[in-house]
Amino acid sequence: MNSPATHEVAVTVRVFRQRFSSTPRGARLARRLALHQLDRWRLPYGSEVSDTTALLVAELAANAVTHGRVPGRDFELTLSYTPGRLLRIDVADTRGERRPAPAAPGTLDEGGRGLLLVEALATRWEVLDRVPVGKTVRAELDLGK
Repeated sequence: MNSPATHEVAVTVRVFRQRFSSTPRGARLARRLALHQLDRWRLPYGSEVSDTTALLVAELAANAVTHGRVPGRDFELTLSYTPGRLLRIDVADTRGERRPAPAAPGTLDEGGRGLLLVEALATRWEVLDRVPVGKTVRAELDLGK
């Protein structure tokens, strides 16, 4: 007895992972290298995906070095790209007890708008526990046509 033939499309997930110092300089470098990696994956500088990713990585990395910093510990950026489907941005730090949540800042507040930006730009975002210690903030962009 023959079983019906199934046709599955092969999917290649591309991954970029790098650790950075928990400093403003490390956050800037994370943003720059993320855009360089997207360009290598044929998501060119200046494209909508590249520009959105730049904002998301900048905000998540800035939060990691500002609110998730533990002296002597780095933060980690991971990009996972499934061509034509999904771009996942993970920023992990070692401070698990400080979990981000979007809140409406007062009109005179100088900060507090970053996660509202993440919420507006990302298709989805969430905070995950990081094993053995810390947290990962994940933002996803659906790329499906």
